[in-house]
Amino acid sequence: MTVFQTNYTVVASHIDELHHVNNVVYLEWIQDIANLHWTLLKKGVDTSAYVWVVIRHEIDYIGQALLGDEITAKTWVGKTGGIRSIRHVEFYKNNKAIVKAQTTFCLVTAKTFKPTRITDQILSMLGPK
Repeated sequence: MTVFQTNYTVVASHIDELHHVNNVVYLEWIQDIANLHWTLLKKGVDTSAYVWVVIRHEIDYIGQALLGDEITAKTWVGKTGGIRSIRHVEFYKNNKAIVKAQTTFCLVTAKTFKPTRITDQILSMLGPK
């Protein structure tokens, strides 16, 4: 399992009426880190015939992040096969997990947007499971 990570700083636009990071911001960050990781994994390979689409999010909110907090996000690819791939994302504040998420992606063809089996080439880019 290869873990990719990036960092976020909580700014005013991330904060909701409860004075912590809004749940929608975490979804944006999940999408952001997934895209960053996929871009790194596919570097130099033409994957334009395919698109990943989200078919499910599961998120557990364990703690909260506040204005000015430095957040570390970590992601890795989990169980993958058929047309689906599971991506795990965790957010940490001061080395303590505050959010854990699991997103199910489906591979579709770029022309038809119909589900398609994950190719051996894509499986190899995603790495060992």
